[in-house]
Amino acid sequence: MQHFAYEGRNRRGELVKGRIESPNPQAVAQWMMAAGIVPVKISIDTERQLPPSLLGSLKSRGSLNSTDLLLFTRQLGTMVRAGLPLMQALSGMQKSSGNQKLAALLGKLREDLDQGLELSAAMAHHPHFFDDYYVSMIRVGEGAGRLEEIFTRLFVQLEFERDMRQKIKGALRYPTFVVAAIAIAIGILTIFVIPVFAKVYAGMKVELPLLTRILLAVSDFAVHWWWMVIAFVAACAQAFRLMLKQSSGRYRWDKFKLRLPLIGGIFNKAGIARFCLSFSIACKSGVPIDQAFTLVAKVVDNAYFERRIHGMREGITRGETMLQIAQGSGIFQAMEMQMIAVGEATGEMEKMMEQVAQMYQEELKYEVGRLGDAIEPILLAVMGGLVLVLMLGIFLPLWDLGQLAQQG
Repeated sequence: MQHFAYEGRNRRGELVKGRIESPNPQAVAQWMMAAGIVPVKISIDTERQLPPSLLGSLKSRGSLNSTDLLLFTRQLGTMVRAGLPLMQALSGMQKSSGNQKLAALLGKLREDLDQGLELSAAMAHHPHFFDDYYVSMIRVGEGAGRLEEIFTRLFVQLEFERDMRQKIKGALRYPTFVVAAIAIAIGILTIFVIPVFAKVYAGMKVELPLLTRILLAVSDFAVHWWWMVIAFVAACAQAFRLMLKQSSGRYRWDKFKLRLPLIGGIFNKAGIARFCLSFSIACKSGVPIDQAFTLVAKVVDNAYFERRIHGMREGITRGETMLQIAQGSGIFQAMEMQMIAVGEATGEMEKMMEQVAQMYQEELKYEVGRLGDAIEPILLAVMGGLVLVLMLGIFLPLWDLGQLAQQG
């Protein structure tokens, strides 16, 4: 990314100047045209170019998160609803903010507004904080004169997203902790406990059972080649990260998550709930339906659902009904499609989509609540099986030795 200085004329014919980070001048020109600015001059801003090492150090200091965006949306929406001008509202938020990064971002928004940019165009300068969905909703609110209403709906959307993430994290926390504890216990037994018994078995003049020989071989490999095990695990983790960076790999992984036992249903319900609520809010705000599909596809945070939603958008452009594209998407069940059909027949599609999202949100609470009860017997069975294998492998030779001593 490079920094560019630009000049242009807004819709009122006023000269607008500013700076933006972008991959190339063509992208800057496209952004200016989308923001209603006619480009006059675009040049590389040499004063803002930072050495790679300094740039990397600045990025490594942390970044704003979803909670910061939620608070920003609530505070700014409240001030706009109270009738405060945007510049005054942003200035007040900047002075009262205890977050230095958020205060700096608010300062940049004020600078862009002072240059004559609209709020949506100023937000588009910071895609790491304001995504396309957020910026497009703000742009719709500016055009319709309903900015305070848009902030309210965005706050509902962001709060819903936060609840979804918390529920999914809560569902995965218990099994992750148990699996990690099992892995640590097995590592301790393999590296520290089994080698002690191996020294005892080395002086025995009897043939060891197959299970014992396998355990001793695994323990010997782990003790002498532990660095290779760590390197292999690190290589697998790196390969997994590289796979997720590729669109095809991300698609396969997101599709695989939906088919996992026990937790696959949670991912599926969360994705549908996100789609339905985001689509409902976009349509209520006046976003054209085809554009709503494009924006919502990026909100669901699942490549499999994203591809299906793009397919639904193509169906709409071909003139198909919502019920037809919902049936062809393969992500809705019979009950949801029935609600979509009712919403389409009564002209209350947005309301029905919102009800579907609320229904899945309630189901997620139930699914997360019962996940611990469902997974506990499975984990206990796995732990019991591992303990049985270890105990038999370690103590069976001692048992045989005791039997021989008694016979002797």
